[in-house]
Amino acid sequence: MDKPPIEPAKLLSFWMEWEAGDTTPGTVMKNLKNGGLRDLLESIVEGGKL
Repeated sequence: MDKPPIEPAKLLSFWMEWEAGDTTPGTVMKNLKNGGLRDLLESIVEGGKL
């Protein structure tokens, strides 16, 4: 099964919902995981860029 492309803006919106108090920590972690945060971080580490 193919994964959908990672959308950094969407990941940021999940984070911002949590910072605003609109989402529980468990939900934001689920959203970040399902949104591909790990893959994004791995690609940054492999590429050596921030």
